[in-house]
Amino acid sequence: MPSEPARTTAQPRVLRVSELNRVVRLSLEDRFGDVWVEGEVTQAKRAPSGHLYFNLSDERDPAQVSCVMFRSDATRTRANLRDGERVRVRGQLTLYEPRGNYQLVVRAAVPAGDGELRARFELLRRKLAAEGLLDPGRKRALPRLPRTVGVVTSGSSAAYQDVLRVSAERCPVHVLLSDCRVQGVEAPASIVRALELVQRVADLDVVILTRGGGSAEDLWAFNDERVVRAVAACRVPIVVGVGHETDITLAELVADVRAATPSNAAEIVVPARDALLAEVDAWQRRLARALETRLDRERLKLERAERRLRDPRSAVGHAERALTLLNRRLDEALRRPLKARQRELAALEARVLPHDPRRMLERRRRAFEGLTETLERALRGRIEREARALTGLRDALAPAAESTLREAQNQLAQQVTALDALSPLRVLGRGYAIALRADGRALRDADDVRVGDAIEVRVARARVQAEVRGVTRSDSGVARTADEDAP
Repeated sequence: MPSEPARTTAQPRVLRVSELNRVVRLSLEDRFGDVWVEGEVTQAKRAPSGHLYFNLSDERDPAQVSCVMFRSDATRTRANLRDGERVRVRGQLTLYEPRGNYQLVVRAAVPAGDGELRARFELLRRKLAAEGLLDPGRKRALPRLPRTVGVVTSGSSAAYQDVLRVSAERCPVHVLLSDCRVQGVEAPASIVRALELVQRVADLDVVILTRGGGSAEDLWAFNDERVVRAVAACRVPIVVGVGHETDITLAELVADVRAATPSNAAEIVVPARDALLAEVDAWQRRLARALETRLDRERLKLERAERRLRDPRSAVGHAERALTLLNRRLDEALRRPLKARQRELAALEARVLPHDPRRMLERRRRAFEGLTETLERALRGRIEREARALTGLRDALAPAAESTLREAQNQLAQQVTALDALSPLRVLGRGYAIALRADGRALRDADDVRVGDAIEVRVARARVQAEVRGVTRSDSGVARTADEDAP
C-alpha cells in the first residue's frame, strides 16, 4: 500500500522584541501622529536637561498616559504643568522601544477646564494672602459648648443630613438651617445671603458652611470672592467643610477652622456627649482628691495648733507685763538722751550768747549813729567857716573886678574899631573888588589865570560870575587877547 505523502505545516514568523516594539511604534506614530488629549497633570517633574515628564490622568476612569515635553517646547508652553492642573495637550503618540512603554510626546499644552479654574484660584489666593485674610493669627477659637449652631447649606442635601445626624449623636444642640444654593452661577449670591441671615440670630454661637463632594466646577462657588469675603467677615467663628478631604477651597482657607467633610464639621463643632461626661467625671475625681488633700492638710495644721495652744488669759497677762516693761524701758531710753541734749543745748547757748549777731548789730548801730552825728556837726562847722571866708573875699575883690572889667571893655571897643577899618568888606565898600579863582583863592598875579577861565568877582554887596577874555600885564602896558596868543 502506497505510503501517504508527508504533511507539511507553515512555521509562524517569530519577531524579536526590538522588532515588535519598532512595529508598534511605527503603527502608533502613523495612527496617532497628531492628537489632542485632555486630563489632569500628576507626578510632574523636570529633569536637569530641561525636559518635563508627567502623567495625564482621567478623572472619571482609572486611566493615565505617560507624557514628555522636551525643553524647547516646555519653555514656550502657556499651561502650568504641575500636579492638579487640568490641561489640554497636543502631541504624537509613540513607543519608547528600550522599555516597550508608550508615551505621548507633547508639543503644546494649554489650560483646560479645571486648569483655568486653578489659575483663577491661585490668583485670588495670592490676593487674599496679600490682604492678610489667610493669616493664621486672625483665626478664632471655637466655643467649647455651643448652644446654637447655624448651618449654611442646601436643606435637601445629604451634607445637611450628615450634620444633623452627627450632631444628634454627639450632644444636643440647636441646629439652625439657613438654606441656600451650593452649586451653579446663582450659588455665590445665595450663600452670601444665607450667611447674612443666619448672623442676625442674637444667640448664635458658631456657623457651619458645608456641602458634599463634586467636581471642581461644582465646588467653584466656594472659591468665589464674594463668598470668601463673607466667610472672613462672619461675626462668630465659622467652620467650612466642602467636598472631600482632598478638596480645598478658598472659603476653607479663610475660615476659622477647615473640616474635611460635612460630618467632620459637625464633629468639630459639637462636642461628644461621652467625652464631656468623661471629662466631667475626671474633673469631679480631681476635685474630690483636691478636697481630701486640702482637708487632710488643714486637719494636720489644726492638730498642731491645738498642741501649741495654751490658756489665752495667761498669754494675755504675759504679754501685758512684757508690754509694760517695754514701755518703761522705752520711756527711760527716750528721757536720757533728751536730757543730755538739753544740757548740751544750754551750754551752746551760753557760748554763743556773747557772739549773738543781734547784739553785735545793735552795738554797731549805736556806734554808727554817734559817728553820724559827729560828722554832721563837723560838716556844718566847716561849711559855715567856708561861707564866711567866701563872703569876705567877695567883698574885698568887688572894686578891683569892676575896674578891670571896664578897662577890658574899652580895649575891646578899640580893637573892634581897628579891625573894622582893616576889614576887606570896608575896602569893597569904597569901590574895590576881589577876583577869585574857581578853587576860591584870590587872584594875585596875571599868571594865576588863563583866557577862558571862569572867575568870580566879589563886590561890596554881590558876587559876579565872569569869564577871562584877555589878560593885560601892567609892567609892559601891552594887552594880549586870546587871538594874539594863537600861533
